[in-house]
Amino acid sequence: MKGVVKWFNKEKGFGFLNTDSMDVDIFVHKNDIEEESLIDGQHVEFDIQQGNRGPKAKNVKITPLEDNNGN
Repeated sequence: MKGVVKWFNKEKGFGFLNTDSMDVDIFVHKNDIEEESLIDGQHVEFDIQQGNRGPKAKNVKITPLEDNNGN
């Protein structure tokens, strides 16, 4: 699934993602991302699973933005 980082608190180690295909925010924990941290507005790809309090992102990978030529 593709989405965007809504916000991520590096000190607390968690945040939320947005995606066009779901109307709810998706929780993300620092242990589920490949990088050390995420930045608000970053584009990401991830798997999703149902957590105790709602959807949770797993295997989160930062995706590069395409340039103006589609590369």
